[in-house]
Amino acid sequence: MKRIRIHGWVLLAGLSVAALEGCVALVGGAAVGGAVVATDRRSTGTQLEDTEIESSVNRALIDNIPKGAMNVDVTSYDHRVLLAGQVKTAEQRALAEQVASKVEHVREVDNQITVGNLATLGDRADDTYLAGKVKTTLLGAEGVPTGVIKTTVDQGVVYLLGKVSASEAEAAATAASRVSGVRRVVKLFDLVSDREVADIKKSQAASPSGAKSEAKP
Repeated sequence: MKRIRIHGWVLLAGLSVAALEGCVALVGGAAVGGAVVATDRRSTGTQLEDTEIESSVNRALIDNIPKGAMNVDVTSYDHRVLLAGQVKTAEQRALAEQVASKVEHVREVDNQITVGNLATLGDRADDTYLAGKVKTTLLGAEGVPTGVIKTTVDQGVVYLLGKVSASEAEAAATAASRVSGVRRVVKLFDLVSDREVADIKKSQAASPSGAKSEAKP
């Protein structure tokens, strides 16, 4: 009974991340989904491009690295790709970064892959559960904007991405670091000024969909 209960929590955590966040994990295991989020500070077009980037990078990894030699989560935010997970060799780590950088629209690759033993199924289940806890914590944290921050977890290390102000970044990192089971928090934010945040919110409020509209020439 205890094993069933744990698996239920893992499933709920995964559903929480999928419903609230919208990122893709085909190769690894602590990020799922792919929907456009109205409160996201990226334009609708950029969100869709990021989703396509994640899928394309995953396909490129599968085509170039043996499945049994890697466990990699791919997250794209504003065309910046985060690779987190494990591969068997240093050559595979370098290859993963190389193939990701060649995918259309990718402007930068942040390679956080480690070389060594791959995470077990249990490790990945723990990461999925932890990702759900972190996301839930961020939803209720003071000073953290809702629907703005993307979260990826790999072996207890939490990666935070999003377009936020310095104070929002600090609030999110502090809240995430206090979640039980978190080993470390890595901030990969695109920092913007308070004025830029206000302008984005104004643009979203004026848009029928609520999402930030595309910039017009």
